[in-house]
Amino acid sequence: MTNSAKRDVAQLQSGKGHHDENFPVASVLIAPKHRPPVLAFYKFVRAADDVSDNESAPPEEKLALLEQMRRSLVGESDFVPEGVALRVILAERGLIPDHALDLLEAFRRDCTKLRYRDWDDLIDYCRYSAMPVGRFVLDVHGESRDLWPANDALCAALQVINHLQDCAKDYRELNRVYIPEPLLASAGIGVEALAESRANPALAGVIAGLARQNAALLEASRPFARGIKDGRLAMEVDLIQTLADDLNRMLTNRDPLSQPVHHSKMDVAALFLKRFPAFALMRLTRSRSA
Repeated sequence: MTNSAKRDVAQLQSGKGHHDENFPVASVLIAPKHRPPVLAFYKFVRAADDVSDNESAPPEEKLALLEQMRRSLVGESDFVPEGVALRVILAERGLIPDHALDLLEAFRRDCTKLRYRDWDDLIDYCRYSAMPVGRFVLDVHGESRDLWPANDALCAALQVINHLQDCAKDYRELNRVYIPEPLLASAGIGVEALAESRANPALAGVIAGLARQNAALLEASRPFARGIKDGRLAMEVDLIQTLADDLNRMLTNRDPLSQPVHHSKMDVAALFLKRFPAFALMRLTRSRSA
């Protein structure tokens, strides 16, 4: 066994926290009583994500560490503190580990699956990498599972946005390409185009086309916030939808290889203030109809 194979989960961490994510995670909009399980879930997922994205660890080491995380989550070991902490709080709240286990499946795929065939292949990945996050938050809040289809559409759309934002970084650092290869081939280019300093017209067209396809998911998720009973969670989901709509529009006409396609804190605040009157009206009409 090499020295690298003896590393544990903590040694592969990036140091990234929930304030560093592209979209709000357990923000102040979430009620204090719901924040502990959401943060415990995030810390577990963040640790697993860092394992799968580590540039120095070979796939077999990553898979072994992800298995240790699974065992800690389900009570077969206490090897990984993040797994133990999530396991304890799930038991206290009467919640299931299935959503976290689904995410581990996505991270296992990330260790070995470097290319995607088509849109459906990418959405199948999102089924494990993104949809369980929103499903978990809904379960924490006691919301109806009738909301899952709208949640799944929004979470998948967010994941696609992240993939397009980070397409160059993922290729350069991990040789991982989420843009389906046949789309690149049909545009007359290969994955090597992602290593350039700016997107050539063909690549820009592929990225914009995927963003336009992603807009259909954002349309499907638009009723999501209105269906949520918890007002604070509804506000967070409405804000996330607003941010996602804006980023997706950017991706139709900006080059993520050479231009910023992210929101600053000021951008988030401005979009929130602009959207809030419409959100307040939506909640008022919901209350009256209820």
